[in-house]
Amino acid sequence: MLRLRPWTGPLKPTIPLSILIPSRTFTQTPSVSAKPLPARIKLNDADLTVSYLKGTGPGGQKINKTNSACQITHKPTGIVIKCQETRSRSQNEKIARSLLADRVEAHLKGDQSRVALKAEAARKKKASKVKKAKRKYRALEEAEEAQEAEEERGESEGDKEVVEELSKGSSGA
Repeated sequence: MLRLRPWTGPLKPTIPLSILIPSRTFTQTPSVSAKPLPARIKLNDADLTVSYLKGTGPGGQKINKTNSACQITHKPTGIVIKCQETRSRSQNEKIARSLLADRVEAHLKGDQSRVALKAEAARKKKASKVKKAKRKYRALEEAEEAQEAEEERGESEGDKEVVEELSKGSSGA
C-alpha cells in the first residue's frame, strides 16, 4: 500500500511573479492601432419582420422537421436575410440580425460602411504582401544574375590564363 506524505515544501513560489509574467511586451514593431470602425447601426424592431422556417440541407431529421432557420426582412429597404448556421433558433436570429445590420449599413452608407472599410483594409494588406514578395524575389533574382555574371567572368579570365600559359610553353620549346 502506498502512503502519501503531506507537502512540506515552500508555500509561496520562490520565483517572483514579475519575472514569470512580464508587465509589458517586447517587440520590434511599433504598436499602431488601426482606425476605429464606425459604430454599428441599430435596427428598429418595428421595421423588421422575423419568421422561422424549416431548415434544408445537411443535418438530417433534426434540421428538416424543426423551424430553426430564421428569416428577417427589413421593411424600409426590402432586404431579406435567411440564416440556418446552427440548430438553435435564438442563435440563428442573432446571427441574422447582425448580417442584416451589416447589409443595411452597406446599402445606406456605401463605401463608408463597416464591411466596405474592412474589405478595403484587407485589400490593402494583401496588395502590400504581394508587393513585398515581388520585391524579395526580384532581389534574389538580381543576386543570382550577378553571381552568374561573376562566374562567367571568372571562367573567361581563367581561360585566358590557360591560353597564355600554353602559348608561353609552346613558344619556349
